[in-house]
Amino acid sequence: MSLRPACSRLVRSTRSTQWRSVTRSVLNRWSQERWQSSNTLGFSPGPFWTTSRVLLFSTFASSLAYIYGITDAGSHLDELWRRNRAPRYGTAKDLQKAIAELRALHGEDAISTDDEDLLAHGFSEWSSINIVQLPVAVAYPKSTEEVSQTAKICHKYRMPMIPYSGGSSLEANFSAPHGGMSVDFAYMDQIVALHEDDLDVVVQPSVQWMQLNDAIKHTGLFFPVDPGPSAKIGGMVGTSCSGTNACRYGTMKEWVVNLTVVLADGTIIKTKRRPRKSSAGYNLTGLFVGSEGTLGLVTEVTLKLAVIPQETTVAVVTFPTIRDAASAAAKIMRAGIPVGAMEIMDDVQMNVVNRAGATGKIWKEVPTMFFKFSGTEVGVKDNIRMVKSIAQAHQGGNFQFADNEQEAKQLWSARKEALWSMLALKEDGQEVWSTDVAVPLSRLPDIIEISKTEMDELGLFASILGHVGDGNFHESILYDNTDPAERAKVEKCLKKMVTRALDMEGTCTGEHGVGLGKKASLLQELGTPTIDVMRSIKKALDPYWLMNPGKIFEPTNEGTNDERAATAASTLGRPAEGH
Repeated sequence: MSLRPACSRLVRSTRSTQWRSVTRSVLNRWSQERWQSSNTLGFSPGPFWTTSRVLLFSTFASSLAYIYGITDAGSHLDELWRRNRAPRYGTAKDLQKAIAELRALHGEDAISTDDEDLLAHGFSEWSSINIVQLPVAVAYPKSTEEVSQTAKICHKYRMPMIPYSGGSSLEANFSAPHGGMSVDFAYMDQIVALHEDDLDVVVQPSVQWMQLNDAIKHTGLFFPVDPGPSAKIGGMVGTSCSGTNACRYGTMKEWVVNLTVVLADGTIIKTKRRPRKSSAGYNLTGLFVGSEGTLGLVTEVTLKLAVIPQETTVAVVTFPTIRDAASAAAKIMRAGIPVGAMEIMDDVQMNVVNRAGATGKIWKEVPTMFFKFSGTEVGVKDNIRMVKSIAQAHQGGNFQFADNEQEAKQLWSARKEALWSMLALKEDGQEVWSTDVAVPLSRLPDIIEISKTEMDELGLFASILGHVGDGNFHESILYDNTDPAERAKVEKCLKKMVTRALDMEGTCTGEHGVGLGKKASLLQELGTPTIDVMRSIKKALDPYWLMNPGKIFEPTNEGTNDERAATAASTLGRPAEGH
């Protein structure tokens, strides 16, 4: 027997009993007091509304209000529990109505149901996980107001909404497990305002970070968060990404001043104003950064900017083993040397870069570290001297320095081209599974050494690379996706890496986000009570579970999906173009 219905019936059945009991008790006390006042010492009754009686009546009224309150709440328990069930989305007819209304409002071209367009917005060669489901349609809004109108109509017809900007995420973050509307911000790609003296800039979500830096270079400022070259600001906010500059400049969440967000029902909010610091109210900006579009659609972002350093140089040094390189990285950070970036690539990854030929240089195929030094001329020289000393103590070879800016770009390109180089080696039926973890710095040598050994035992083309300056590293494995046994082997290896990171008090993802791929790992990392808090926040902002559903966590503790709802919102019920 279910406890919940039983509890609800109990609350309802006790309503009249509680009411009668309290009423009888209070009236008895009234009766006793009136009898005593009329018979004690032979006095005749005085005024009925004495001070004690007023207080007694107040107690009575409060008791009735309390009973009514808990009974009324009890009458809504079933409704509250119903909300914990898997959400139900619109039928195929509902989705047709939503698309028709959006086309009437924004124009025929604003909503696409073209097969290739749907595939591009539901499948990604970057992602380690892809699913059969695709979005039903793709919206192309051109302003915050159009995003709000789109959300209102999708909310009306219970149509899921999935934000899309760069499309380069790795954990199926923009996939559409329940179909719905992919909201592509391709036309929202403008720099809205640049405030040089305030060191900040306001941008729309489809601004690409490298293009942003090109556009503002003349000011002597730059935006330091540097993930993959194709990443755009909207997706970077969604996953709270980082990049090679993270060990000096931090991650995305440190560089977002405020956000304009459209909520599930179309409400437009701004999380705060434009000061560098504020202690006013909840940190809503931080709440939305890293939420992967599950709480709202980000339409405008104010970003902090940094001053371009006076001097920047790049250096490369090799090590005999991956553990030697990781140990050197941990010691450099412990020494407090302010390196601009510190990256590691194993022997296999260096081989990948050579085979891809994208850098125009042949590299030694041994564990290699890449350093970026930036600051004043004197500071850079001092930092190089200290890093050299630590590297040599860990069997590091000779440092190779860039002589000019062009050579620096060439040296650094080996690291920035790593994933693309691996993808370039794919043959028919092959996929690259790339994922990341992060651990406390002192545990980095241990986890990298063990993970490297386990990957080599797979007998597949597998490499390690990472942002070792902040304890974050990646595994990338090339495997035959048509071979279930091989895929299972790879999945087991990567899950062991994640579990090991958690055992070391690390995290299941340092910068890729959770998406579809790491929901179970997130639960393992944080536990049910913490996930329940996150779930409660989402239900408060998105009670119908429309914003990027299926990502980060499921709507119920059971973690099941309503297959009927998913089918109704899938391409199986996709309306024809123009209808």
